[in-house]
Amino acid sequence: MNNHKSIVNLLLLMFVTLFIAGCANKTAVVSKTNEGRYKVVKDYGPDAEVDVSHVKDAVPKIERLSPGGNRSRYEVLGKNYSVMASSAGYSETGGASWYGKKFHGYLTANGEKYDMFKMTAAHKSLPIPTYVQVTNMANGRKVIVRVNDRGPFHKGRIIDLSYAAAAKLDMLKQGTSQVEVVAIDPATWTADKTQKNIKTQSPSMLSSSHSIDKDRQAIAQFLKGSAKKPKIVDNLKVPAIVAVVAPIPVIKPKKTAAINDETKAKKYVYKAPVAKKPILARADIYKGIHYIQVGVYSSEQAAHAVTLKVNDYQLPVLISEIKREQRKLYKVILGPVKSRSKTLQLTDQLASSGFPGAHLVDLPK
Repeated sequence: MNNHKSIVNLLLLMFVTLFIAGCANKTAVVSKTNEGRYKVVKDYGPDAEVDVSHVKDAVPKIERLSPGGNRSRYEVLGKNYSVMASSAGYSETGGASWYGKKFHGYLTANGEKYDMFKMTAAHKSLPIPTYVQVTNMANGRKVIVRVNDRGPFHKGRIIDLSYAAAAKLDMLKQGTSQVEVVAIDPATWTADKTQKNIKTQSPSMLSSSHSIDKDRQAIAQFLKGSAKKPKIVDNLKVPAIVAVVAPIPVIKPKKTAAINDETKAKKYVYKAPVAKKPILARADIYKGIHYIQVGVYSSEQAAHAVTLKVNDYQLPVLISEIKREQRKLYKVILGPVKSRSKTLQLTDQLASSGFPGAHLVDLPK
């Protein structure tokens, strides 16, 4: 009987031990959740100082908004926050902090893994992703980072930088710093960078640019045959269309030796080759090639401003004047694009960049 009781007590003791161990494991898991990381009082960097001088700034590019992290309103630690509809014109000065190893490898708000050695940042209200330039007000150092996370959720702070970004701004030791944060428009940033590169071109590169200008004129001439009253053709790159509008080479007759014999001379009379008819671009070569109508605008100035914004797509841009109900309107058309899948991809990119009305058209009208 005593043996039976001893066995029962032993089994109960083992059960209680396993139950406590299970609770301890659950507690450990909870402490590693994303919500738990915001309760960390003090963060820290790598075990040893890392040289991040080779880490380059984030390169602004047009991206669609992330499926995650862009709810119009969200709650963290009992406080509500709102996400801005657009980053256009955003500029703010305030406190910056940085986050490192405690967060390294965790999922960010948009589902990406946080890497403290990349040029990223967290912001409470900017759309994800947004590219921003951050300037350290104490030393004038600047970096460009990509916002892909939410935070910092501390009073007086407007941005949380990755370890690498904070190191490049020389603010690791003090932990926080006063900064200026300015949102970057990827399309404008790319256009400005291209313009700067042109100014620093060598003479040989300038000669190449002159050749490109000639090709642009050829493209413009072709497009004029496909649109009503084209007002301006701008920001054109060199596609295969140039081959269609290139002039047909002139074949000069070969010189024949003087022959006294009339009969023999007739055998050597030069016959000029019959010139081939030019290929009809619309009927043949451009069958299956598409254009994208970016939008329709009430003024030529507004339409021209849009051509500058879509310059990053490296496609010819056409402004076509039309009349509707005795009003002049201006269509902005991008193309040609040979691949339909590429056209649909461009349409999605334009929609995420502020042109929701962009759609496929067969030819400029």
